[in-house]
Amino acid sequence: MPSARTSRTVSAAQFVPEGRNWAALRSAACECHGCELYQEATQTVFGEGPVPARLMMVGECPGDREDAEGHVFVGPAGRLLDKAFAAARLDRSEIYLTNAVKHFKFTERGKRRIHQQPRRSEVVACFPWLREEIRVVKPQLVVCLGAVAAKAVLGPSFKLTEHRGEVLEHEDLRVGVTVHPSAVVRAENFTEAFDAFVKDLKALKKSL
Repeated sequence: MPSARTSRTVSAAQFVPEGRNWAALRSAACECHGCELYQEATQTVFGEGPVPARLMMVGECPGDREDAEGHVFVGPAGRLLDKAFAAARLDRSEIYLTNAVKHFKFTERGKRRIHQQPRRSEVVACFPWLREEIRVVKPQLVVCLGAVAAKAVLGPSFKLTEHRGEVLEHEDLRVGVTVHPSAVVRAENFTEAFDAFVKDLKALKKSL
């Protein structure tokens, strides 16, 4: 059972071929054992999109559909994201999409696999992959979708609620922040949440 994992976390650093191209990174990521999440996940779900790309978006971790299919943002949150892209006049084919954590974290409930938020230690362990993706993609803007992604890039003390929709300068990056599309899917007032999300995307798009 996934819930029986130990808490020991190492790091992906020893598996990351630093300085290599995207294809080499993608290939190496398939063999990553940098934390225990690989033990229960079906496969590594690496980022996808043009390399280089002006815009890069970072989510939390793969969901059930992503884990099964091996592609980013293909589940309910991904379908919502596609609708938001259309409303904000963003072209998914021009955006590099990835996650802060590359393996699905879940707990089993009957025959269902229920997503669990990765621990901070797991996010930190996986960060070398995200760092290398940013290096090869060379985005003008990195948009963090949700608090887990934002804290992965901007540090654990970052508060999404205080900076939602803003673009921040962090080290040598320009970083925009908004909610994760899964939060919109779960929102009690879906229309209001969706409109606010699209508004964020439009505002962030203007900074490109």
